[in-house]
Amino acid sequence: MRRRRECLSCEERFTTFETPELVAPRLVKRDGRREPFDEHKLRAGMARALEKRPVAVEDMEAALQRIVHRLQTMGEREIPSSRLGDLVMDALRQLDEIAYVRFASVYRSFQDVTEFEEEIQRLQQIARTTAAREQMSLLPDEEDP
Repeated sequence: MRRRRECLSCEERFTTFETPELVAPRLVKRDGRREPFDEHKLRAGMARALEKRPVAVEDMEAALQRIVHRLQTMGEREIPSSRLGDLVMDALRQLDEIAYVRFASVYRSFQDVTEFEEEIQRLQQIARTTAAREQMSLLPDEEDP
């Protein structure tokens, strides 16, 4: 932001440039504890989920920066950690489905194989819905003569 100002003592006019300081909100954990957002912790969790997967480090960093930017621009002082987890799961689903399932299994504390199966079915349903949306015709169907 550019501002024109005036010195109170000499009445000289000058320009200042200001940028807003974007601060990530504090996280409210499941047990009610509050802790500051830690980008390094988020990066480590995403890296763990993406370990040995064919995803470029640059892609992971770009997704991480999108999450951080979204947190900073929410305008809230505190958010539940579950909201951050949902943002991470959305980003991982777009990067790599295996990493998404890995993260979901820890984040949602899967107890048995059926929970994995349910999550994979949910992932497949999302993929089918997305594919159907992407393949919609923009032209009206022509009627047969």
